[in-house]
Amino acid sequence: MRGKDLHSKIIAILGYGSQGRAIALNLRDSGYDVVMGLRSRSGSRRIAQKDGFIQIHTVSRAVAKSDIVCFAFPDHLHGRVYKKDIEKYLSPNSTLWFLHGMSIHFRFIVPPENCDVILIAPHAPGAAVREKYLSKSSLSAFYAVHRDSSGRALKTTFELARAVGINRRGLAPTSFEAEAVGDLFGEQAVLCGGMAALIKSGFEVLVENGIPPENAYLEVAYQLDLIIDLIKQYGIEGMFKRISVAARYGSLLSGPKIIDESVKKRMARVYREIQSGRFPRKLNRLESADILRINRELKSLSSPLLERAIKRFSD
Repeated sequence: MRGKDLHSKIIAILGYGSQGRAIALNLRDSGYDVVMGLRSRSGSRRIAQKDGFIQIHTVSRAVAKSDIVCFAFPDHLHGRVYKKDIEKYLSPNSTLWFLHGMSIHFRFIVPPENCDVILIAPHAPGAAVREKYLSKSSLSAFYAVHRDSSGRALKTTFELARAVGINRRGLAPTSFEAEAVGDLFGEQAVLCGGMAALIKSGFEVLVENGIPPENAYLEVAYQLDLIIDLIKQYGIEGMFKRISVAARYGSLLSGPKIIDESVKKRMARVYREIQSGRFPRKLNRLESADILRINRELKSLSSPLLERAIKRFSD
């Protein structure tokens, strides 16, 4: 890694899911040398081939050929794949690039001392990362350097971010710990788990009181993106200034009744479960059968009636 321009380096993308595909395509279109590291039986191999990638190898082969290794496969597999297919194949002075901080912070992976360890975590799903790159739109991301063995880790981080479509103004500094704990908490308590539960409960209250399902969906979920856009642009105070008097007054009366101190205390318990490492360790032990079970059980967080209403208005 020392003294070489990044365009002369080989970047291995391990995994070709949503983020891996977007990052690989963006790097290639930015003129970088990209190889894919995928399991020999991975269904993603065919997708990568259709996307025009020629150098598609096993994980260990891709790692052995590369200077930079991007961990774009599921986090719960990092530790076991690293031990089996990555650790002993790393070139000296490699850069390990993570999209999330969990595996490093909770020490599921302990890289060699002679490797740079960096984080670039886009604030968007893979499809949006690709779309914004193609449209030359702005994209934000967290970045961090866990280890700077080469003395060039920060420079490498900025160049890779730019190649993916994230300019310097879109980069927010963080640490592996803050990104790992904050990301897991945000997903569980607010953005995914909390939001889905809130929508389902609101939908059920309306339907149980005689409101048609389609109306209920439009009132409790369909307009969420409009409110989120207002918050992102103007803040929560600015959002309240831009909604109706009825919505403002009702929010003041009812918001604290729904999300009260007891909810905050339960959120704090979720946070401690993550921060202590208990949740990450549970996640790290998941097997394929566990994922299938989780997918089945997640159906309880919605309902057939709600899903039909969503489908009625989907694009």
